[in-house]
Amino acid sequence: MRLVQFRDEEGNAAVAVVEDNATLVPLRGVASVRDLAKIALADGTTLANAASAHMGDARIDYEDVARSRRLLPPISHTDPAHFLVTGTGLTHLGSASARANMHTAANKQADETDSMKMFRMGVEGGKPAAGQKGVQPEWFYKGDGSVVVAPGADIPSPSFALDGSEEPEIAAIYMIDDDGTPVRLGFALGNEFSDHVMERQNYLYLAHSKLRACALGPELLLGDLPSHVEGTSRLYRDGEVIWEKQFVSGEDNMSHSLSNLEYHHFKYDLFCHPGDIHAHYFGTATLSFADGVTTRDGDEFEISSETFGRPIRNRLKVQEERPVKVRAI
Repeated sequence: MRLVQFRDEEGNAAVAVVEDNATLVPLRGVASVRDLAKIALADGTTLANAASAHMGDARIDYEDVARSRRLLPPISHTDPAHFLVTGTGLTHLGSASARANMHTAANKQADETDSMKMFRMGVEGGKPAAGQKGVQPEWFYKGDGSVVVAPGADIPSPSFALDGSEEPEIAAIYMIDDDGTPVRLGFALGNEFSDHVMERQNYLYLAHSKLRACALGPELLLGDLPSHVEGTSRLYRDGEVIWEKQFVSGEDNMSHSLSNLEYHHFKYDLFCHPGDIHAHYFGTATLSFADGVTTRDGDEFEISSETFGRPIRNRLKVQEERPVKVRAI
């Protein structure tokens, strides 16, 4: 089952089940996936069962909702400060070479970089046996819920950015229950948009390069993630495809297990506050930047995978400079 969040014709927030690629079935009495998750937890059932119990008889045209820009990200929180967006890198087989080359100094070989060392650590210890703790991955913070843009909306790139380009990834969505236990709600396709030129200057700038907007959705896949996921990442300029590449994800294509990535995120008490929402990106192995592509204002990113239904598409929008003023009182 796949869910979407959207606004109805009156502008009210709503949730629907994707019945097929052309039809949405709105849920009765549910305004958000977060509300539906609360119902499921209270009833001791799954999110899919809770959605089935609230399905109405109405059917609406999926394309009409998308065309009228009424699709929302597949998860939200009434207070964006309680929606944390984070991720991991160097998690996919084949992801290391581009990163290592970005971080290679003039006097180092690619296989001697810290990125390559961390990748090898993941290959050797990222999929521990049941009951054991594996090696921790690279981890980064992107921001709170305010950085997540809706499907079809512009992805803002700050005026000071040196680059703004896509990272096609899968993100897991979580809610922390009343006991402080992380509950996985599902998975969403995402564009983890980053500043790769800044990162290339010095890998210690990774933290800065990740403080950018991102996109999720539009569909939330419930249940388990398939072990092998295939997709396509495209870059459009003036309506024409200027770059296109296939990508793979899922545990079969990763150096870390999902459970290991989850452990090393939620082992921190600060990420287990009841009621909080988390979107955690699992990394990528495909970048247009790695193929020498430089994005421009107005370029459009499209990331698609049959596993996740409708593609996610967003336009790059460079922001005007905002003066930074600090006031003392």
